[in-house]
Amino acid sequence: MADVRTRRWDLLLVLTGAPHHNDVVTSALRMAQATLDRGGSVRLWACGYSTMLTQTTHGDSKLANVRRPDVNYPSPAAVAKSMIAANGGRFDWIGCTACSAERGATQHVPEIRLRSPGRFAATIAAARTTIFIGGA
Repeated sequence: MADVRTRRWDLLLVLTGAPHHNDVVTSALRMAQATLDRGGSVRLWACGYSTMLTQTTHGDSKLANVRRPDVNYPSPAAVAKSMIAANGGRFDWIGCTACSAERGATQHVPEIRLRSPGRFAATIAAARTTIFIGGA
């Protein structure tokens, strides 16, 4: 019988709710970065409208800030891609397939893993700490 090992994560952030309603995305990304800075590993699971954050249609930049038109602000998709690339397998971003399909969010950047809600319990079990952020 094959020995199947489950990847363990220090922190699982479950990001739910409308991402632009308040500062939930910023808070989640700050928690993720703080954990990464301490050498930990982080998996982010996006549910609900948070699945919209990693769509290819966002491109790499947000719309220009009229107060600072000379500054390039990365889109949420670009932030996700750069965090994945910069952390050598210690950061992973999952998009819920059911939530994505329900909202028409089917064009995720290639770095995003898509998982069915049926794998949610196993993802929680594989994390040392799980935090739900953003509401129901």
